[in-house]
Amino acid sequence: MVPEINYWTVILATLSTMIVGSVWYTPKVFGTKWMALAKVDPHREGASAVMPILVTVVVSFITSWVLAGSTTIAWHFYEGSYLVSALVTGVLLWAGFTAARFITHDAFERRPPALTLMNVAHELVTVVVMAVIIGVWPPAGTV
Repeated sequence: MVPEINYWTVILATLSTMIVGSVWYTPKVFGTKWMALAKVDPHREGASAVMPILVTVVVSFITSWVLAGSTTIAWHFYEGSYLVSALVTGVLLWAGFTAARFITHDAFERRPPALTLMNVAHELVTVVVMAVIIGVWPPAGTV
């Protein structure tokens, strides 16, 4: 059985990740600090953001789709507010998968803790925004 999914929200949630990332990593917010911590040189020869952006869109679509399906499953199980189901599901999936994996990999790669914190916080904001979008527009027939 495939859970009910509102694909319009999946598309909007996917696009929201691009907006959150564009704001988060702009030089006036965290971009300059992130580039220094991650040792990213935007001026190096052949540097192009095209491929990373395309990968981000595909991965963000998958993440949004999984969050939408997981939210519907959680909502069917717990009932109540679809928005609350989306937020709780998003935060739990972020903590259990995204944050946990970032912290583990970054520890082994000896990345600066400030970089890990910055990236994990970005992912939390991204997931919360996706969850709000998915939560306020449930699939037809679910609520």
